[in-house]
Amino acid sequence: MYKNRLLLLTFVLAFIGLYVAYEHNKPTTYTLTITPTVGTQPLVFNDSRYPNPGGTGTFSIRAFQFYISNIRLVSDDATYIEPESYHLVRFDNASKTYTITLKEIPNLAYQAIELSIGVDPKANGTITVSGDVNPNSRMAWSWDVGYKFVLFEGTLDQSEKRTPLVYHIGFDENYASLSFPIQSGTKDLGANVDIMRMFHGTSTIDMSQLSTIKFDRKDSKLMSSNYQHMLKLN
Repeated sequence: MYKNRLLLLTFVLAFIGLYVAYEHNKPTTYTLTITPTVGTQPLVFNDSRYPNPGGTGTFSIRAFQFYISNIRLVSDDATYIEPESYHLVRFDNASKTYTITLKEIPNLAYQAIELSIGVDPKANGTITVSGDVNPNSRMAWSWDVGYKFVLFEGTLDQSEKRTPLVYHIGFDENYASLSFPIQSGTKDLGANVDIMRMFHGTSTIDMSQLSTIKFDRKDSKLMSSNYQHMLKLN
């Protein structure tokens, strides 16, 4: 009788140990929710309320979207790499936010999240659909194989003058890789994208003097040097 109870207790303890180990190690989910601002102000489309960072006048934003790609979660034990990791971030929705959900993640103590703004050279030179990379989308160039990494369109208002603003950036050298530390155990991550940093950062851009960037590598580099600082984890 005593032996039977001992065997039963051993079995129960072993089962509990296996259950605890399973719960601890079973795949988990991470989310990254991105909220846009323009400087200290929230993003409001089609409202001429934001000051020209390099000159006079105020500007409105009609469209703003960009690619995030190659998301990785880094721990001391292993690195999780998201497959098909191409996300077209946009805020023309009811919540005015964009959420990336990473599912079936190994339950490890991750110390950092790595990601890039833009589309890596391999995917940028193909017409194959992968994630949100689609050659039939508005983010595809019409004049060449490849994609716009960041798209900004709006209007600059200066007294009686209205100037269209068009910034389409997407050469391979404009691809920006970023890394952010995260607190171990934090699975709901928040980030802010400050659109003003596209124009005010490493260099300050006067919209009245540089109202369009499309095919110029020098001007595209000027803006990508700025926008690599526009994304911050909260």
